[in-house]
Amino acid sequence: MAFSNCSIKLLTLIVALGVIAACSKSGNQTSVAADTAMDSLVTAEWLSEHLNDPDLVVLDCTVLVQPGEDGGFSIVSGRANYEKGHIPTAGFADLMGDLSDAGSPLQFAVPTPEHFAAAMSALGVGDDSRVVLYDSSGSSAWAARVWWMLRWIGFDRAALLDGGLAAWTAQGHVLSTEPARRPAEELTIALRPELIVDKDEVLAAVGDDSVNIIDALSEAQYRGERSMYARPGHIAGASNVPMTSLLDETGRYRPLDEIDELLVGDRDTRSITYCGGGIAASANAFIMTRLGYKNVAVYTASLQEWAADASLPMEVTPDLEAISE
Repeated sequence: MAFSNCSIKLLTLIVALGVIAACSKSGNQTSVAADTAMDSLVTAEWLSEHLNDPDLVVLDCTVLVQPGEDGGFSIVSGRANYEKGHIPTAGFADLMGDLSDAGSPLQFAVPTPEHFAAAMSALGVGDDSRVVLYDSSGSSAWAARVWWMLRWIGFDRAALLDGGLAAWTAQGHVLSTEPARRPAEELTIALRPELIVDKDEVLAAVGDDSVNIIDALSEAQYRGERSMYARPGHIAGASNVPMTSLLDETGRYRPLDEIDELLVGDRDTRSITYCGGGIAASANAFIMTRLGYKNVAVYTASLQEWAADASLPMEVTPDLEAISE
């Protein structure tokens, strides 16, 4: 099923904000269930077969980007949509609530590891759980953000549902309005601080040939033709791998060998992904991890922070620079 024009526009908005496959398996994704194998990207068919596994926790991570009559848009929690219908047994992982730092002026700011772990524990995620994450955005970027934060605190037994909620319903699987009823579990933190970086580390990487900085926004935003932040363009020296380039027309991830051709640098090179708010960048980081890149980080504050600070270097394409002069 191809995207409608409306879906494409919404997906573009998601990528603009930065809020807006199965070749490798993690060696640490073994479950106590009878059928233990789980890749980091699962299909709707796989999820249907394993939905009632006692160790499997399914979480809806949806955030909605809604167009306005004035040509703008608003960002709202997906909780109301979740309550109207979600994958059976799924809980709701609220990226506009418990999974963000409410005290930060930045949208979707990463909470402390302790706060995030406690929120996931309350959703029934424990050390022995397996977790499948999905959203209804058409890109799985919101789910990828939660996946990345789980990896950040040392939890590797998580997967994305390829194609998200649309893939589930396209297969004819039913939805439920029943809320999840899972007891809280114990979730241990084994923090990997290097997976999330701040502006100081990004600034140090500018001009450093040993680090790849990757912009996950659209080509138009990367070039500076369109901007939704304080300044147009991209972080100086960054390359561009739009998050949408990772997806096929159905919203599923393209084959890994096709995506691999879009990336620069070898698998041991330090790579930092960013976008507008660290959401699309998490999708890029997810797929790079699946491809075997071993040293990937997400600049979660991204352009909402970087572009607002005039002291931090940004670039537009040379032809735009000439026009502006």
